[in-house]
Amino acid sequence: MAANGAVHGLESEPVGSFPQTGIDVLVVGTGLAGLTAAIECIRKGHSVRVLERAASINTLGDMYFMGLPATKFFKHWPEMKAEYDAIGLHNAWIETFKHSGEQIVKPLYVAERLKAAGLDPKTPPGTFQMRPLIYKMFVKQVERLGVKIEFNARVVDYFDDDETGKGGCVTQDGRKYEADVVIAADGVGSKSQRLVGGQVRAISSGRAMWRAAFPIENLDKDPEVKEHYKMVPANGESEPIVRTYLGPGTYAMTLTRPETMIWIINHNATGSSAESWSNTIEPQEVLDTMDDGVGPNPWAPMMKRLIACTPEKTIVNFELLWRDPQPSWKSPSSRVIQIGDAAHSFLPASGNGATQAIEDAVSIASCLQLCGGKENIAEGVNAHIRFRFIRNACAQKVGFSNAELLQDTDWDKVKIDPRRAQPKHPKWVWEHDPEIYTYQNYAKNVEAMNKGIPFDESDVPPNFPPGYKYEPWSIEKIMEDMRQGIPVDLGKGNWD
Repeated sequence: MAANGAVHGLESEPVGSFPQTGIDVLVVGTGLAGLTAAIECIRKGHSVRVLERAASINTLGDMYFMGLPATKFFKHWPEMKAEYDAIGLHNAWIETFKHSGEQIVKPLYVAERLKAAGLDPKTPPGTFQMRPLIYKMFVKQVERLGVKIEFNARVVDYFDDDETGKGGCVTQDGRKYEADVVIAADGVGSKSQRLVGGQVRAISSGRAMWRAAFPIENLDKDPEVKEHYKMVPANGESEPIVRTYLGPGTYAMTLTRPETMIWIINHNATGSSAESWSNTIEPQEVLDTMDDGVGPNPWAPMMKRLIACTPEKTIVNFELLWRDPQPSWKSPSSRVIQIGDAAHSFLPASGNGATQAIEDAVSIASCLQLCGGKENIAEGVNAHIRFRFIRNACAQKVGFSNAELLQDTDWDKVKIDPRRAQPKHPKWVWEHDPEIYTYQNYAKNVEAMNKGIPFDESDVPPNFPPGYKYEPWSIEKIMEDMRQGIPVDLGKGNWD
């Protein structure tokens, strides 16, 4: 329960429901974490400014998994809720193949696939969404609120000043910005790492992702490909379908929508791989190397023909770098706080990066509202980190476990039980509501924090696997186990 006895988030509370806090928030970065932080900080009564390094907000990209917790705050934003309902893949199908093209799980509605996996079809843990459509939805909400965004503001340094009670940053052209609290939502390369002392070494996973999204008309180049990857005729119309492909040391996914074709392939890292969304290669490079490392059976010919239909300068070759859980997310005076990828990066297989970034933003906006004013910002920031650290470390570890499953599927077992081809979507992840949880538990969390009681030893209900107690872990240990064929050890507790 919150300090004032109120539990917010149960019902819709639009802008104006909360009194002004007097807290001046500076958000750096316009990814999902930064945009959500701006939106929710305004709703919680804080004043907000936003800095973005580029000349505009990047709304390009393909698809990602948006977990249920990331959508719960839409109840406060009717325009966003209506748009999300309109663009979401609520009637999607899913089908699974071996990488060589043999069908393993026939096309089913996602709800039926969830049921087959032992999940509640009425409450999906999340859905695949088009990144451009989701980003444009968030951008529209920021614009409706009149949030001031300064573009071409590349932040090269952060600072905090305990005497003035301010945090701040400096841009490449020498401009200096200050605020009561600075939210660093500017990704894995955030310059805030130096200040917070949380920099962790990036380790190559040896893997990368080819990713492409392009207009569906490009499939007209090959009518057989167009027919193979068509949407599913159902209920008098054509409905989107996700097709997944699992093979030795690889997995892939396609999504066919009315206007867009998307494909993604996990592969051995190549010399052209880089951790950058602007790192594009041409289709021929994929075709020349995609059979490397998949054993005696090559990729399905139809998948290769799909790649051949992909326009030039469309395929991103994104290298997957692993990072240990970051030990610190805040500056010494707690006036700079990292959220999203700046604090914790996720592998795509986790299906959790966007979800946890949005949860972070909802949580920090709520904790700053609860802390009681700018003189208590350190309390709010530290309470937020206690709420979020173990949860994210566990979600990161699930990502490694899912990667292991997808890349090393045992096909004999999958034929018997399709759930073995299903990445883990634990209940403790998708059932969570970060806003309600914060208001229910803030006072208990702060009390335990002031007494020096670790979060996982307090009486705050866990937002991580029940029965789990945090133990530090490293990527090196996980990689060594995987090399020896040892499954990822998630640890004690109920991870399902």
